[in-house]
Amino acid sequence: MRWDNLVENRPMTGNSALFAADAVTTRTFDTPEFRGITFHEIRARSILNRVPGASRMPFEWTVNPYRGCSHACVYCFARKTHSYLDLDTGIGFDSQIVVKTNAPELLRRELASRHWRGEHIAMGTNVDCYQRAEGRYRLMPGIISALRDRANPFSILTKGTLILRDLELLRQAAEVTEVGVSVSVGFTDRELWRTVEPGTPSPGRRLDAVHTLTEAGIGCSVLMAPVIPFLGDSPEQLRATVSAIAAAGAVSVTPLVLHLRPGAREWYLRWLGLHHPHLVERYERMYGDGAYAPTWYQRRITRQVHELADEFGIGPAHRGGARRIAATRKAEAEAEEPGPTQLTLL
Repeated sequence: MRWDNLVENRPMTGNSALFAADAVTTRTFDTPEFRGITFHEIRARSILNRVPGASRMPFEWTVNPYRGCSHACVYCFARKTHSYLDLDTGIGFDSQIVVKTNAPELLRRELASRHWRGEHIAMGTNVDCYQRAEGRYRLMPGIISALRDRANPFSILTKGTLILRDLELLRQAAEVTEVGVSVSVGFTDRELWRTVEPGTPSPGRRLDAVHTLTEAGIGCSVLMAPVIPFLGDSPEQLRATVSAIAAAGAVSVTPLVLHLRPGAREWYLRWLGLHHPHLVERYERMYGDGAYAPTWYQRRITRQVHELADEFGIGPAHRGGARRIAATRKAEAEAEEPGPTQLTLL
């Protein structure tokens, strides 16, 4: 997919898929939180994305108002997507952010189409919709409002505490449709966090957001992802993380072991060689030429986390529809609710 396929009117000149596009406005902001980041504003041609049939994702439709992510997670599987725009998948992915400025109005129009059947829409499945850029561009309030007004079910996965800004909109949406909210916290080790997720809020702050969402009547699950082999997978680390998740009031926890797809694999192994060179050979043996850790290892981690979750009084997330949140309605609050969608993206 080329850059000019993203914009409303395809540019007719230039060889570069990004910088020759007349429909692109490039901006930088001289503020501490955006220093070193370049924003490429476009008016997108579409915003509802259909997930390929061969995907392992348990949902069919997504909305991604941004491409690239200042969270700068060294393992992010979405890095490869930047290469489709002739952009670097390393530093470029962290610092060259595409902003679909018309996302809310475009979504409202597409939801109103006679062809749209009101299917579940997942957000935060490619890059985080509550990354730092959202604080300036404020696309999510319009997106959530459009979904609320059409009573369209949706879910959000995020590492961003900015989701709390939209708490009231989430509650309004949950009154009329199914809403699932999940926060990603793979570990609570602060030293590990500083090096592998340098642009994200700390795990503690994310768990504070889980607590706030839960206290507000929005049942929030935690995607415990990624569990990082040899760095965040010791029994003591797993116990500490699940204990903290339970203390935050999460309704469920789902572990997911680190996977390394092309694009992310090269960047992560480069980071590993700089910070933990003694582990490079172990990773090469564990992952071989594939993206996933061995099945036996994934099952071991899943079993350990589920046993800890049972011990601390929380259960694993189950595949299926998003959790319905209706805390203001006593009858609904007392009814048995389906489990939240498991979002396997990290």
